Amino acid sequence: MKFLQTFSVARRTIFLSLGFMMVLSVVRLITNANDITSSGTISSTLRVATPILLAGLAGLWAERVGIVNIGIEGMMIIGTWFGGYGAWKWGSWAGIALAIFAGSLVGLLHALATVRFNVNHVVSGIAINILAAGATEYLSIIFFKGQKGGGESQSPTGKGGYGEFDMPFLTGGRVGSWRSPDILGWIERKHDLPLLPDLAGFARGLLSDVYVPTLLAIALVPLTGYILWRTRFGLRLRSSGESPQAGESLGVPINRLRYQAMAVSGGLAGFAGAYLSCVFTSTYRQGQTGGQGYIGLATTIFGNWNPFGVLRGAILFGFPTALKFRDEKNVPALLLVVAIVLVVVAIISFTRQKQILAMGLLFGSALSATTYFLVDEVPQEFVAATPYIVTILVLVGAQQQLRPPAHAGAAYRAGENH
Repeated sequence: MKFLQTFSVARRTIFLSLGFMMVLSVVRLITNANDITSSGTISSTLRVATPILLAGLAGLWAERVGIVNIGIEGMMIIGTWFGGYGAWKWGSWAGIALAIFAGSLVGLLHALATVRFNVNHVVSGIAINILAAGATEYLSIIFFKGQKGGGESQSPTGKGGYGEFDMPFLTGGRVGSWRSPDILGWIERKHDLPLLPDLAGFARGLLSDVYVPTLLAIALVPLTGYILWRTRFGLRLRSSGESPQAGESLGVPINRLRYQAMAVSGGLAGFAGAYLSCVFTSTYRQGQTGGQGYIGLATTIFGNWNPFGVLRGAILFGFPTALKFRDEKNVPALLLVVAIVLVVVAIISFTRQKQILAMGLLFGSALSATTYFLVDEVPQEFVAATPYIVTILVLVGAQQQLRPPAHAGAAYRAGENH
């Protein structure tokens, strides 16, 4: 049943995506901002959202086992450095592998502090973030300074690259030496039609020019759902985050599971960091994470500790940023999107007897729509803040439905229930 519940979230994710595409289609027809649903924007959204998704999954694995991982940001920093170093020395895939390994070690360090020595989870996580920032700066001085293309704050350019996936016949992928037709691209260019070109652009963005590491990261979403809700290992792991005393009384090795889960959590965070330094760019740079580890932790909460919910949150954060990267002229259309979405959420809030919240949402919708019609250029600060504003509103509206693991962040020592 738990597994089915997980995949009911997957179905809701699909329905919400279709609903959001309808909103974007309406806005595109009103504003002629054709790029908001283009395949290029969708591809950019995937690239921007992937490290946030991986960081969110890292937080999910940690909290499902009962450990709050504030140190995701530090593990990502470690991942960026070791990813850049590995790609420079041995190639791009070696960079990702080295980053995952290094991230896992830092995850185990966090587990050692919280499980073995019973250190407060938040304190341990903050210490890891500070340690990671200082350690990578020191390592850069030792290994990168004086190297061609390197310096105290960046690595030399990495070697190699990653393969890209193009679906034959749908997105013009090659079959041998022959390039197949681009059917979705042809439909996408029919901008005078409602919804159909938007769906084609969405599908084409998912099926063309997609890096292999991006596909691997997306595949981790259903894989995480399967492991945590379908396997015996996942059941035991979740029991250690819900009621470790009850699990231990049934013979569940709580501490061992927490070490294992934190190794996975750290590895995912390391992968997220490597994505920034090896895939998104080909060079490590100091400060490259930009707080995305904290954003990933927010998506864990936003997604209600469910992998498909985390995916929704990552896309929510990635879309406005991708739209800004593509063409800033299309950014004002985002105001109209926000206005429509807030109206929909307000209607849902009214049906759930949350009148005060609904009135606030309607006020925000009116403010957003008024701003769209009155201003010619949207401040960049608004674009950067949009995902955070929407997340806060959603969390306020759904706070009664959020259910974190019961024992997440709480101190526990093996055998204390005897």
